[in-house]
Amino acid sequence: MKRLRIATRQSALALWQAEHVAARLRMAHPGIDIELVPMTTRGDQVLDRPLSEIGGKGLFLKELEVAMLEDRADIAVHSLKDVPMELEPGFSIGAVLERADAADAFISNAYARLDELPNAARVGTSSLRRQAQLRALRPDLELLDLRGNVNTRLAKLDAGNYDAIILACAGLERLGMGDRIRSRLIAPEWLSAVAQGAIAIEQRVGDERVGGLVAVLDDADTRRCVECERAMNRRLHGSCNVPIAGYCVETESGLVLYGLVGDAGSGQLVRAEVEIAGRDRGVELGEQVASLLLERGAAAILGKLAVCRT
Repeated sequence: MKRLRIATRQSALALWQAEHVAARLRMAHPGIDIELVPMTTRGDQVLDRPLSEIGGKGLFLKELEVAMLEDRADIAVHSLKDVPMELEPGFSIGAVLERADAADAFISNAYARLDELPNAARVGTSSLRRQAQLRALRPDLELLDLRGNVNTRLAKLDAGNYDAIILACAGLERLGMGDRIRSRLIAPEWLSAVAQGAIAIEQRVGDERVGGLVAVLDDADTRRCVECERAMNRRLHGSCNVPIAGYCVETESGLVLYGLVGDAGSGQLVRAEVEIAGRDRGVELGEQVASLLLERGAAAILGKLAVCRT
């Protein structure tokens, strides 16, 4: 009997993703014995400050990686957009599942679209990427921090704390809350987080048994696109401290990548779009778009943010 232990955060969305991976593995490997190992991470515990102030999205991974190192778990399941560009030594991405809807969702109880919001409306999001794009489109809005799981954020909206909030479509749809989406914010006008909508399986390097089990879930098309986006982000030294967005899609003959670096304070946006022939050149494309963004003014934005963080 094959046995596999999956480390996961305890939020409803994280548990859904872990259960989804478990169900896919059971279909691929009849008779496999799968156990979920739920745990709370520091990123889940500290909700009164933006992630950019407490160490970034890597805080969602640390406890899960420790569980793998201590042989309390064999793999960890993550939203790939929360996974740092460089993993801790000894870990790798064993599989990337087929991507769900990568768009952001505009959610409001009174308004159907972002452009329908009244002057000085209150919009909740702690994402610097979303804040930068909101300021560029609607500098009149009052942008307020919003942390917590999906249910918590929706409850705060329903309590009247905000006129609208921005969440990921994929998370809402996975939790059966797609009806809360009033409109989708889509590329190329609005860009989502790098790798948004994709689920990743993290494993220990060199664990051939586990690698063989999870490899069957790897979606080659999704991996090509998210590796392209992550290559851009890596070249820009991106993290949750930096408003970076990227979205790659396949064309008939290759790939196209839309990239963006923004300033959440001023709403300044630097954009680049490049199409390349050949679908095996994603990393090259990501680095090319990053270089173009830097040339067009992203270097100044990133430099200013680096000074602010020191």
